[in-house]
Amino acid sequence: MDSAGQDINLNSPNRVLLSDFGPEPAVPVGVEEEIVTLRQVLAAKERRCGELRRRLGLSALEGLRQNLSKSWHDVQVSTAYVKTSEKLGEWNDRVTQSDLYKKTQETLSQAGQKTSAALSTVGSAISKKLGDMRNSATFKSFEDRVGTIKSKVVGGREPGNDPNPSSPGSDDQPLPDHTPF
Repeated sequence: MDSAGQDINLNSPNRVLLSDFGPEPAVPVGVEEEIVTLRQVLAAKERRCGELRRRLGLSALEGLRQNLSKSWHDVQVSTAYVKTSEKLGEWNDRVTQSDLYKKTQETLSQAGQKTSAALSTVGSAISKKLGDMRNSATFKSFEDRVGTIKSKVVGGREPGNDPNPSSPGSDDQPLPDHTPF
């Protein structure tokens, strides 16, 4: 069989290998020069293509965006997508119109309202308790002791003898009433 009739499938058991023809012939110098020239021409054309894309404002990211956009459009107009969307719409309508769904929605709404009211009441109660605690004799005593300890740790500075009168906690600037402990 001549080489033109040989099977070119590389996975075929009938494939022909170059080694079947003997040692590999040397590539003529002219062919090597032509290969180099073709590579240079190809590189120049690729650079020109990149330059044109840049001038037109096209980038790899823009191309990817366009491909994704087209693919998503193709999915949206596909028969499977359209039928699935229709079926899901029907199911949604059935579920949202059912008595069980409406009762569940009403119950959850009431539970949310009651929870909100309860949390508001708890927050008000905690705030009132903290205010009462701050005004108690025990808290005032505790606050005085912390002040005494602070003055000892800071170095025995008296509130009126602070070399930096603009520092926080000096007698010139009383602490606001809403300051936490």
